[in-house]
Formats: sequence, C-alpha cells, structure tokens
Amino acid sequence: MHDKPLLKSVGELLRRPHGSSHRTRQAGPEGFALDVSKVAGFTSGTLGPEDEAALADEVAQLLPHHWDLPTKSVEALTPLVDHLGGQQELMAWLDRHPGRPRLTARIYVLLGHLDQYSEDPEVLAAVRHARAQDPYPVRLRGYLTPETNDETLGGLAYRIEELLGDNREQDAIALALATADWLRSAAQNAESPGSDVREMGELMGHMHHDISEAAPRPDPAARQELG
Repeated sequence: MHDKPLLKSVGELLRRPHGSSHRTRQAGPEGFALDVSKVAGFTSGTLGPEDEAALADEVAQLLPHHWDLPTKSVEALTPLVDHLGGQQELMAWLDRHPGRPRLTARIYVLLGHLDQYSEDPEVLAAVRHARAQDPYPVRLRGYLTPETNDETLGGLAYRIEELLGDNREQDAIALALATADWLRSAAQNAESPGSDVREMGELMGHMHHDISEAAPRPDPAARQELG
C-alpha cells in the first residue's frame, strides 16, 4: 500500500460519523468472536506467523460488523489496537497479510478518506460539478444520495461497508473501485481545483490501484466452466 494514504490522518476508521451510517443493520454472524488467546499471544510477542495470519483474518471478518456485534466481541480488539498503536497502525498490520486482511484494510482506508472528505467544501463542490454533468454514474446508481451534501460520500462509505458485512465481497470491491474512480475523475474535471481537490484526486488514484491489487483474481477454471 502506498504510504501517503496510510500515513495521512483519516480520523476514526471504525466510526462512521454520518447519519446514513446509523441505519439499522442486520445482525453480525452468530457466535463470532476473536480468539482471545491469539490476541494475547500477539500482544506478548509469542504468536507464530501462521496464527498471526489467522488472527488477521479474524479481525478482517469482524470489522464490517463492528456496529452489530456484541460489545464484548468488539472490545476484544482493544488490546490489539493498543498494542499496534492505533487504528491506522491496525490497518497497516492487516495490510501485511495477503487475502481478506489486506483487501479489508485498503477498503477501510478508502472509507476513512470518504468520511474525511464529506466535510470538505472544495471536494463537495467538485462532486456537485461532476453530478451536474452526470447525476447518477452507471456504476454508482442505487448508491448515491439524491442531493450532494455531507451525507453523499459518507453514504457511499456506509454502503461499501454494508456490502462487506453482508459477505458480498465482489460487490463491495466493485463499489469501492467505482467510487475511487469517480472521485478521481471529479477532481480532474473540477473547475479551478484547489489543493484539497487535487490531493483528493491523487489519493483516489492510489486507492483504486491498491484495492485493485489486493482484490482476488478470478479463477480461470471457473471462467472456462461458465463458458
């Protein structure tokens, strides 16, 4: 993953601040919880590489359900996050593990930026300009709010996270990539873009590349069977 999106402050990655993020969600997987013995081993430095990879996968499974899992399950993350040094460091740790952990981390970094830019007037102006040309881009239909306001980008972040939580990984990837591509294009086509808009466009280009790189590749055998 590129350093710039990770090292840039993106706020509380596991807290969706916008109203669209507080809608009722389906309950998380029944009985799901982190393996506390693995957490303890990791924080004490005694966990082996295979168990650490398994722990990273468990964390990646938990993150999309942090709104609807029992408090005890979510709190199991606390010593892990504290040990790593914060939520951004948690994402960097997940990114070191290929597969679901890396993909989840990169998507959550995108979500953090979407939440951050939701309150940026320059970015919203660029988004309004883009929507004046094409109010509902094909790949975002059904996901964009009717009005362009501080709920628009946060709403997209919520929908991406919701798809992950519903085990619709490919749909989440597709929406994440479409969102990053759309915002990159909005920055490129903005009228007199300021530094925030130019930076946003550059970051979205990084995010599109990083998520694409982490996404699972289609199985060639499966494609042949479908053919």
